[in-house]
Amino acid sequence: MPINRILGIDFGRRSQQQDITQAQRNRLDDPLKRRQSGTQTVTEIDPPSMEHVRPSIAAITHIKGSSKSRDGRKESKDRSGSRDVRSGPGSPRAMSFQKPVKLAMVVESPPAMFFNVATASSSGYLLSGRLQVTPQSGDVVMDSITMYLEATTSTKKPVEHRCRECATQVSDLYEWNFFQKPKTFKSLNGTQDLPFSHLIPGHLPATTHGQIGSIDYSLHVRARSSDGQETEFRRDLPIGRALMPGNDKNSVRVFPPTNLNLHVTLPSVIHPIGSFPVQCRMTGIVTKRDDTQNRWRLRKLTWRIEEIETVVSPACPKHGAKLGGEGKGMQHEAHRDLGAAEIRNGFKTDFADNMVEGEFEASCNLTNVREGGRAQCDVDSPNGLKISHILVLELVIAEEWASNKKPQSATPTGAARVLRTQFNLCVTERQGMGIAWNDEEPPLYEDVEPGPPLYLPDSPPHYAADLTTMEDYTGDLHELGEDIGELRLE
Repeated sequence: MPINRILGIDFGRRSQQQDITQAQRNRLDDPLKRRQSGTQTVTEIDPPSMEHVRPSIAAITHIKGSSKSRDGRKESKDRSGSRDVRSGPGSPRAMSFQKPVKLAMVVESPPAMFFNVATASSSGYLLSGRLQVTPQSGDVVMDSITMYLEATTSTKKPVEHRCRECATQVSDLYEWNFFQKPKTFKSLNGTQDLPFSHLIPGHLPATTHGQIGSIDYSLHVRARSSDGQETEFRRDLPIGRALMPGNDKNSVRVFPPTNLNLHVTLPSVIHPIGSFPVQCRMTGIVTKRDDTQNRWRLRKLTWRIEEIETVVSPACPKHGAKLGGEGKGMQHEAHRDLGAAEIRNGFKTDFADNMVEGEFEASCNLTNVREGGRAQCDVDSPNGLKISHILVLELVIAEEWASNKKPQSATPTGAARVLRTQFNLCVTERQGMGIAWNDEEPPLYEDVEPGPPLYLPDSPPHYAADLTTMEDYTGDLHELGEDIGELRLE
C-alpha cells in the first residue's frame, strides 16, 4: 500500500483540477496579481442569495431616480469588460446607439444679471444665442426641436422625504418652437445654427443655492427625429442680481435705563466677497455729579454676520393630506454665521467729550462657513424662499468711579453690562462694468429734453399733425445757394 494513501485518504499530490482551482483562488485573493496577470479568463463567484431583499432595493433605486435596473447595469458591465474589437466607434453596434443629431449652444449675450430691485426699475435680461445642430449620420429629418426656459425650485426638507414631486418643482417660463413643419438637416451643410432670443423679466428671483432651498434656471432642448429618436441637451443659466450702491445708512440705538446712545454707519449694500467698514460712536458714557462722576469704559466689542433662510416646502397632490389639504406647505428656517470677530482695542475714548468712537472692518469670512459654501445674496421669492442678513453687535462695558478733581484716577465699581443690537444688511452681487441692456441703446427723440446748450441739445421739433404736406417753392433759387440738386417724384 502506498504511504500517501492511508484509510482511503489521499495524502499525496492533489489532482490537476484541485490545483487549478487553488490557483484561481490565489489570483482572486491577491489584487496585485490580478492586475499583473494578462489572462482573459473571467471567474465568476456566485454571491449568497439576496432574493429576500431584492424588492426593497429595487424600490429604493426607483425612488432615487435611477434609470437603469440592477440587471441592466450588470449586463452593461459584462459587455464593457469583454473588450470586443467589433464594439468600437465605427462598429454597427455603436452606430445603432448613436444619436441622429448633436446639439450644442452658443450664448452671445453677456452673463445674466438683473440690475436694481425687482419691484422698481429692473429691465430684466436680454438673452440671445444660437442653437447648433450637427447631423451625426447622413441627412436627418427632424420633426420638432423645442427649447424651454426652465425654473427649478428644490428643497432639502420636503414634506415626504422619498417623494420627488415634493422635493423639486419645475416650471416652464418660455418655449421656443424653431420650426412647425419637419425640416431636413443635410450632412453636407455641417453644423446649422438656429438663433433664439428672449427678454427675461426682471421680477424673477436670482439663482440661489441655500442650505435648505435652491432656485436654478436652465435651457432644456428636446429634438425629435422622423423615426422617433429623441435627443436632449441642457445648459445651466445662472442669473444674478446687482443693486446700485447708495448713501451710507446711519442708525441710532438707545439702551435704557442708561444714557448710552450708539450711532452706527453702514454701507447701503455689501457683497459676499470683500470687507466693508463699520463706524461706531457711543455717547452718554459719563454721568457727572457735584463731586464725583460715573463713566462707562468699552472693554470688548464682538460682531457677527448671520444669514437667515426661510423656505416653504409645498406638498404634492399625493401627500397634501398630511398637511390638511392640497396647496399647503411646511415652513422651515435655518441660521448660520458667515463671519465673526472680537475687538478689544483700537477705540478712542474721550471722557471730556462724553463719547467713544472707532471703526473696524467686517466681512463674510469664508473660513467660518461650515455648510452651504459662500454667502448667498438677499432673495425674496414668491414661492416662499427668503434669505436675509443681519449684523449683530455685542459691546461689553464696565463702570468706573472717579472724582471730578482727579478724573485721571478711576476706580472700577465692578458693575458691567452687555449691550446687544442688530442691523439689517443688504447682500448683493457686484455691479462691475455691466449696465442694463436698455441703457446700451442710443436715446430716442422723445427721451431728449431741452436743456442748457452746454449739457443737452434741443430736441427735434414734433410734427404738427400725423400727416405731412409738401408745398412748391416759389421763391428765388439763388437764395438757396449754389449747390442745388434736382428732385423728381415719379
